[in-house]
Amino acid sequence: MSLRFARCAAAAWLLLAITACGAAAGDFRTPGISIVRVEWRTVLDQLKSEIEDRPALAGRFTFNALRHLPWSDPRTMPALMQLNAVTLPLFTRINQSPVPVLLPFDAGMYLAERMTNASPRPPLAHFQDGFQERMFDAGPAGYDAKFALPPGAADGMPQLTYKKPVEIQITGSILTYDIDDPSGGKGESVSALAAQFPDLRRIIREGYVRYAFTRFGVPYVVSIHCLDSAPRANRLACREASAVAERFLKALHIAGGRPSQSRMAIAPGVMPRPATSSSDFTYRPPGEIIANSGYRGDSGRADTTVYSQIRFPIERAPAYANSQSFLNWGDCFHRGRVPPPSDKGDRYHCKSSNKPLVFDESAAENYSYPWQDNFCEARDFNVGQCPAGSGHQGQDLRPATCTLRNKGADRCIPNRHVVVAVRNGVIIRSLRQQGVTLLVNTRDEHVRFRYMHMNPARLDKDGILDDRRVSEGEKIGLVSNYMDHLGGTTTHLHFDVQVFTRDGWIWVNPYVTLISAYERLIGGRGREITTEAEAGPPPAKPQDPVHPEKPAEGEGD
Repeated sequence: MSLRFARCAAAAWLLLAITACGAAAGDFRTPGISIVRVEWRTVLDQLKSEIEDRPALAGRFTFNALRHLPWSDPRTMPALMQLNAVTLPLFTRINQSPVPVLLPFDAGMYLAERMTNASPRPPLAHFQDGFQERMFDAGPAGYDAKFALPPGAADGMPQLTYKKPVEIQITGSILTYDIDDPSGGKGESVSALAAQFPDLRRIIREGYVRYAFTRFGVPYVVSIHCLDSAPRANRLACREASAVAERFLKALHIAGGRPSQSRMAIAPGVMPRPATSSSDFTYRPPGEIIANSGYRGDSGRADTTVYSQIRFPIERAPAYANSQSFLNWGDCFHRGRVPPPSDKGDRYHCKSSNKPLVFDESAAENYSYPWQDNFCEARDFNVGQCPAGSGHQGQDLRPATCTLRNKGADRCIPNRHVVVAVRNGVIIRSLRQQGVTLLVNTRDEHVRFRYMHMNPARLDKDGILDDRRVSEGEKIGLVSNYMDHLGGTTTHLHFDVQVFTRDGWIWVNPYVTLISAYERLIGGRGREITTEAEAGPPPAKPQDPVHPEKPAEGEGD
C-alpha cells in the first residue's frame, strides 16, 4: 500500500471501477496510474551509437553488458553508469531517473572538449546547442527540465519576433495518469522529424505547444507556453515556439538515467476521510459552479478525485473556496455588471445571471461556507476537462478574513496570510513570473501544483525560483492581489493541479483534493450540501472590516 494513498488491494493495468474498491456515495477516490516498461537494451544500443560517433571516446565506456544480471540491475549497463558519473555534476540527481534522460546535451562533445585540456573551456550552452539549463529534477517517477533559448542564440533559425528568452520544458515519466481526457491522443505529425521520432505528435493545448513522442517505451513531452496568434515582441506565438521546440528535439541525446525494479500499475482506490464531522465546514458538490458562470453558460464537471494527499496551501483555517470573479466585488469576467457599481455597498448582478451581489470585497458571503467549485468557471483558458473545453484551470481560495483600510474601503488589505508548500518538492519559476509551480516526483506520483496572484517582487526577493527545494508546510509567500499589477484582482490565492499524461501536463480539477486537505487541516469531515435550504441564509455582515492598528506584513508592496 502506498504511503500517500489507501489503494484497493489488487493493482491492475486497466482502470478499475470505483465500486470494485467498495466506494460509496460521498467517498473520494484516488487516481489510477499506469506504469511503462523501459526498453533498456534499446537505450544501450542508442548510447553506443552516440558514443561511437566519436572514436576517441569509445574506450572510455564499457558496453559489454553483464547479461547474467536482470536489466533492472544498473550493473547490466556499465556505460550508462559511466555516463551518469559525467553528467551528475551538471544535472542534479540525474542518476535517480528510472527512465532514460533525454536532454539537448551532447555528452560526447563535452567529454572530447575536456580531453583536450583547452583553456578557457566553453560555457555549458556550447554543448547544448545554445540552450541554457534553468531547472532540472530527477526522481523515482522520471525527470523534468527547463531550458531557455536567449534572444540571438537561435543560429540557423529564422529570426524570432519575440524578444525575450524562450523557455522550453521536457518531461520523461515512468508514470502516466489515467484521466478521462476527451482531447487526449490527438495532434498532427511533423514530417521533418518523422525519421528521428516516428510517433511524434504536435498539439496546441491548454496554452502550450506540445511535442509528444515515445522513445524506449517511455512517454516524453516537450512543451513551450505560447499563444496561437500573431507573433509580437512581448508575446510568443505558437508558430515561433514550434520552431524552437523542433530545434530542441533535434538536439536531444541520452544524458543519463538508471534502471529500476519493475512495479505494478496503481489502481484507483478510496481516500480515507476523518471519522469525526466538522461542526461548520460545508461544501457544494464537485462540479457545481455558480449558475451561468461557465463558458457559454455551461456547467462544471463533477470530479471526486483526490489527485494527491497534500497539506492545505494556506497556513491556517478557516479558508474559503469560492469564486472571486462571480461573487461580491467580482468583475463578472468582463461580461458586464448591472447596474455598474461605483461605491461601496452598491448592489448589482452579473449580466449573465440574476445572483444578487454587493460592491464590497469584504462581503460576508465571500468569507463564509459553503465552499463552491469554480474550476470550469468562464475564463479564456483551454481546459480539456471542462464541458465547453474552456475554463478557469484551478480553484480560488480566500483566507480567513478581509481587513479594510478604513470603513469606507471596499478592498481587502493583501499580504496578511501565509501560503505554504503543499508537499516536499522543487520550485519551477523564473524571475518576475506571476506563477509559482511546485513539482512533486515520488515513486507513485508525478504531479505539479501552481500558485497564482502572489507578489512577484516579493517572490524574487525571497528566492522562490527555479531549482529551489522546499519542504511541506514551508512558507513560500503571502495571499495577495497581483494580476499583471498590484491590485489587479481580489485578495485570494489561485491554486491548481496538473498531472502527467501522454499529452504532457494536463490541468485537473483541484476542488476535491483541496476538500480532502482542508479536512485534515481542521481535523473534521465536511458536509456536502445540495440545496439552498441546507446552506442556510447568507451571513449578515462582513467578518473583519476593522482598520488595522499597524501596517500588515508587506502592506507597502
